[in-house]
Order: sequence, then structure tokens, then C-alpha cells
Amino acid sequence: MSNNLESSLPGMKRTESGSAATILIIVVLAVLAVGAAVFGVWAYSGRQDYKNNSDKKTAAAVAAAEASQKTQLQTQFDQEIKQPYKTFTGSSTYGLITFNYPNTWSSYVDQTNSSEPINGYFNPGDVPGTSSNSAFALRLELTSNAYNDVIGQFSSQVTGGTVTATAYVPPKMKGVANAQTGTLLTGTISQNNSGSLQGEMLVIPVRDKTLQLYTLSNDYLSDFNNIVLANLKFVP
Repeated sequence: MSNNLESSLPGMKRTESGSAATILIIVVLAVLAVGAAVFGVWAYSGRQDYKNNSDKKTAAAVAAAEASQKTQLQTQFDQEIKQPYKTFTGSSTYGLITFNYPNTWSSYVDQTNSSEPINGYFNPGDVPGTSSNSAFALRLELTSNAYNDVIGQFSSQVTGGTVTATAYVPPKMKGVANAQTGTLLTGTISQNNSGSLQGEMLVIPVRDKTLQLYTLSNDYLSDFNNIVLANLKFVP
């Protein structure tokens, strides 16, 4: 009986050893499974976060592109409706002054005063009253005042730095016989009840008169330079 008991013990030891190994394998597999599950959740969360951020970035990029395109189209439209340009033509008695201006502008020009043969007001839409102190898109004055006297009125502003003065010849007058050089004034060129008016003014001799052509708002500088001054002509 003793021999039978002893002969059974090795089998029992092998069974216990096998059970421990099995338990260890199960534990390891369970740990790996938990790890895989945790990794899966983390990876899924990361993908969702990336997707959400990517969607937001894509939406932002699309919105920015649409806004940029809208701005470009609006700018293009604003320029196209200014054409075909209107043309102002003055009397041949006073040098046949001509220039273009946007089709969207209206004008009021008084040519009844001998001391100021041309006095014009130009503005988008309707022209405000001439005594309204409005910041007109364009003003036109041909006066009997001497050129040097007109320029002298801005000497203190030039000295103070609120106005810059540059020698200027209109593009279409370059090389024209007897055409004189004028002065382009940029900065605070006028005052009204609302304060300083920023803009640009060309002062230039035309025969025995002085031409003053100017914008009273920086909003119209592009039109002033690229349409009005770019096409200004007169007979010296």
C-alpha cells in the first residue's frame, strides 16, 4: 500500500505543475488581452481626435478659401462696373483739359465763373451739395491763382510733415512740348468741419491758369492715380 501511494505521488506533482503553468499562461494571456484592449481604445481615441481636428482644419481651410474667393470676386466686380470710363472734357479756351473717371461716379461742373473757369465735383452715386464739406472722390479747379501762390499755401504743412510734395508730370503729358512740371501733394490736403481730410492733390500750370485736381479721401487714391491722373491731358 505504501508502494502504491508513493507510485502515485509523482503523477500528482506533475498535475500540480501543469495546473500552475496553465494558470500562468492564462494570466499572461489575460494581461495581453487587457493591454490589447487598452491599446485599441487609445488608438481609436487617437484616430477620432485626429479625424475631428482634421475635419475642423479642413472646414476652416474651406471657409478661408471661400472668403478669399468672395473678396476677389467682389474686387473684380467693383473694378468692372467702373468701366467703360466716363470722360471729362473742358473748354478749348482753357487748354482742353481731359481725363477719365469711373462710370459709377456722377459729376457737377460749374464753368460760369471767369476767375475760376472750371469748378467740378465728382463722387460715386449722387454728388453731395457743393457746400456740404463732403470728402469728395474728386475735385477739379482751374483758377487764375498763380501756381507758386497755390503751392505756397501748403508750405507750413510740408514743413510740418503732414504733407509731402513731389515733382510730377502726368504720364500722358511727358514729352509734350511746353508742358510744365507740377507738384503732387500727399497727406492732409484740406480741412472741414469733421477735421483733417487725407488725400492727394496735383497742382500744375495750364497756360496762364493753375489746375488743381485732387481727391479728399484715401478711399479713392487708387482711382485717382490709376484712372484720373493716368489719363489726364491738356494743351499747354
